[in-house]
Amino acid sequence: MNKSYKIEIIEFLLFGIIWMGIFSIPFFNQWGYSSLDWQKLLSEWLRIFGFFVLFIINIGFLIPKYLIAKNYKTYLIYAVSLIITVSVAGLFLNSIFFPAPLKMPPMNLGSGMPMELGTNMPAPIGFRPERKTDYDSISLVVVANFIISILIVGTSTTFKVIGQWLIADDRRKDMEKEQLKTELAFLRHQVSPHFFMNTLNNIHSLIDLNTEDAKDAVIRLSTMMRYLLYETSQGHTSLKKEIGFIESYISLMQLRFSKHVTVEMDVPDGIPDINIPPMLFISLLENSFKHGVSYQKDSFVIFKIEINENWLNCTIKNSKQNKTPEVKSKYSGIGLTNIKKSLELHFGKNYLYEVEESETEYRVHLNVPFG
Repeated sequence: MNKSYKIEIIEFLLFGIIWMGIFSIPFFNQWGYSSLDWQKLLSEWLRIFGFFVLFIINIGFLIPKYLIAKNYKTYLIYAVSLIITVSVAGLFLNSIFFPAPLKMPPMNLGSGMPMELGTNMPAPIGFRPERKTDYDSISLVVVANFIISILIVGTSTTFKVIGQWLIADDRRKDMEKEQLKTELAFLRHQVSPHFFMNTLNNIHSLIDLNTEDAKDAVIRLSTMMRYLLYETSQGHTSLKKEIGFIESYISLMQLRFSKHVTVEMDVPDGIPDINIPPMLFISLLENSFKHGVSYQKDSFVIFKIEINENWLNCTIKNSKQNKTPEVKSKYSGIGLTNIKKSLELHFGKNYLYEVEESETEYRVHLNVPFG
């Protein structure tokens, strides 16, 4: 049962309880009497039924067809017309279905007998009392009906609009979730070919230098591909598996570079069982190898992970090479842009990403929450 259906069920039950309470008011008003005045009771129910019809037409027809469709002028015209009709029609329908019985007029029999007779006696055949229209009473009833009708329309419209807003908001959130899944899947597929392109270049360079190392590199790469295909499909992975992926990647990169490159990996001895987004660090680490390692000079890459309460802190440092702006522009962009977008999709604003630069090294700090 989705949230939209739940809102509709709650709305139906709420309206049903309210109207059951309203229809029961005339009955409980006569609770203390010895007998029920059914004519009066039915008369009140007929009046309430008119308001109930107004309510049903408003929420079942006018609001969905005109108000939600943003046809405000037409909705207002129909709503006002319906309010006036119900306010006036209720009075005349009551007089038609429940006319006041004909009774004898009061008679004073003179001095010594100051009593009135005949008020409860049926009128004689052919008796037609003079009709006196009580305009003040009629106008008050019409005004009262008009005010009640406005309150019913206003209240029902408010409840219905709130319910529709909640349903629309729920649908919007579902669409955002689907869009988020699509964007994250796109980012993973965009990162993976970029990573494989560089890794295959590494293996290609190893084939002529050392065949056995090249074979080992292919095995490592197949293991990493298996991780990407099966462990990241759910949009999350364990920190332990992600660190294992990073270790395989670093081992693969070490096959390519000479002993002039120092690679250090510092992770906690006891890795907690926590879930994180997959491929969270690989783009940063890949950039460290790509831009911070030199074949001619001593270079270093340091990857460190720390766990501080509910935060996962990652620090990546690499040596700084003096590359021309053209080279920097050529090899920058895709990986760092993707990881920033991925972080925003996963964590919103609840993360820390900092880049520090000195004369000899680059340092990246990435702090993300977990749990």
